[in-house]
Amino acid sequence: MSDAPYLIVGGGTIGLSLGWTLARRGADVTLVERDRAGRGTSWLAAGMLAPDAEIGFEELELYRLSRESLSRWPDFVRDLEADADMAVDYRDDGTLIVADDPDSEEALRRLYDFQTEHGLNVTWCSGAEAREIEPFLAPRLAAAIHAPMDHQVDNRLLLKALRVAFQNAGGTLHEGTEVEAILPNEDTPGIRLTNGEILTGQAVVVAAGVWSRELDGWTPEHTPSVRPVKGQMLQCTMQGAFELSHVIRGPDAYLAPKSNGRLVIGATSEERGFDTTVTAGGLYDLLEGAWEVVPGIYDLPVDDTWAGLRPASRDHAPLLGPSGDPGIWCATGHYRHGILLTPVTAQEMARQLLDGETSDLVAPFLPSRMHATTPSAP
Repeated sequence: MSDAPYLIVGGGTIGLSLGWTLARRGADVTLVERDRAGRGTSWLAAGMLAPDAEIGFEELELYRLSRESLSRWPDFVRDLEADADMAVDYRDDGTLIVADDPDSEEALRRLYDFQTEHGLNVTWCSGAEAREIEPFLAPRLAAAIHAPMDHQVDNRLLLKALRVAFQNAGGTLHEGTEVEAILPNEDTPGIRLTNGEILTGQAVVVAAGVWSRELDGWTPEHTPSVRPVKGQMLQCTMQGAFELSHVIRGPDAYLAPKSNGRLVIGATSEERGFDTTVTAGGLYDLLEGAWEVVPGIYDLPVDDTWAGLRPASRDHAPLLGPSGDPGIWCATGHYRHGILLTPVTAQEMARQLLDGETSDLVAPFLPSRMHATTPSAP
C-alpha cells in the first residue's frame, strides 16, 4: 500500500464513514471539512432507514442497494459503537405509512400492491389495526401499511460517533478548511485549499454533498451532476403521556421519534438552489400534515426549525466510484438516502479503492452512467 494518504473532501456521514472504514483497514486517511465535521446536511436529517417505505416504482436497483445497506446496519452499528465507545440509538421499531382520506388510501393501495409484487415484508392494516400498533395515530385514519423491517437511527449521535471513531482509527481530520479545487492526476491527485495550500494523495474522494460540483478543477464532462433540493424540518419535544414509538409517514409529513425525546417532523421538497430560509408556509404545511395523522403533536413544544440541502443527482441515485477525471472519485448524490446508504457506500467505496473491485451491487451507480450526455446546469 502506498504511503500517500487517501484524501476525502467532505465530513458528513458519507465522508466520515468512508474515512473510518478505510482507516480501520490500515489506510492513511486525511479528511478535509469546510466547517465542522458532521454538522452539515447529515446533521439536519431525520435518520430514517426505510427502503421498504420509500421504494420507488422505477427505482428497483436503488431499492436493492438500499435493502443491502439496511442489512449491513446492525454489524455497522456494533463496530461503530465499539470503536467510538458510545451508542447511536439504532431502533428497529418499524414504520407505519398511513392514509388519512380516501384519495390517499387509493394511492397507498397502489404502493402496497407494488411492494407485495416485489416480495416486501409489509402488511395492510385498517385504521383500527394501525392504532393497535401505534395508539397515537389519528382515530379516523383510513388505512396503513406496516413496514416492520424499516428502522431508524439518531443521525446526530451517529455523526458524533463517526467523528470519534474516525480519529480513534488514526484518521486525520482538518475542520474549518475549505477546498477550492480538485487537482486530477493519475499518479498524485490532490486538492488545493482556499489558502493556496496543496495536499496530494493516492486518491481524492469527493463526498461534499451539494457542494461537490462547486469545486474547481472538474472537466466539464465529469462534473458531478448534483444539485441542492431544499428540505424544511422542525423538531418537537415529546412530553407527558405522548410517546410515539414508530416512524409515521403520512401523505404530507413524516414523524421520526428518538429515544431522547426528540420528535423530528419533515420535510418539504423545494427546488430553491442554495436557499436555506425557513418559511412560515413550509412550517405550516409540515405541522398540518403531521397533525392530520398524529393529532397529539398539537400541544408539544417546538424547539427547533431548520432547512437542509439534499444532494440530488439527475436520476436521484448516488454517484459511487471513479469520476472520470484521473485520481478523483465520487461518493455523493445520495439525495434522501444518505443515512440509509452509509454502510454500503463506505464499505463498497473502500472495496473499490483498496481492492480494485466493483461489485454488481454498485455497478449501476458508477458516475460513468452520467457521461453519455453532457451534464447541464440544474
